[in-house]
Amino acid sequence: MQKQLKQIIVSDPKVMMGKPVIAGTRITVELILEKLAAGETSEQILESHPRLTPEAIPAALAFAAEALRYDVIYPIVEKAS
Repeated sequence: MQKQLKQIIVSDPKVMMGKPVIAGTRITVELILEKLAAGETSEQILESHPRLTPEAIPAALAFAAEALRYDVIYPIVEKAS
C-alpha cells in the first residue's frame, strides 16, 4: 500500500500550496476528508469529482492515518460559545 499511496497522493509546492492532493488533480486530501466527515458517501464524492478514481478515497484516508502516526501533538482548540 505504501508504494501505491505515493503514486496516488502527491505534494508539490506549486499545486495548492504544497497540500497533499490526488495526483493529476487539485483535489486535496483535506477536501476528501471534510466531505466524508460531513456525511458524503464515496459514491457522492466520486460523482462530484469525476477526475477522482475509486482508489483515491481510501488512499486519502490511509495518507491521513499515516500522517497522524507521527509523534506530533495536535491541540484541539475549543470554540467560545
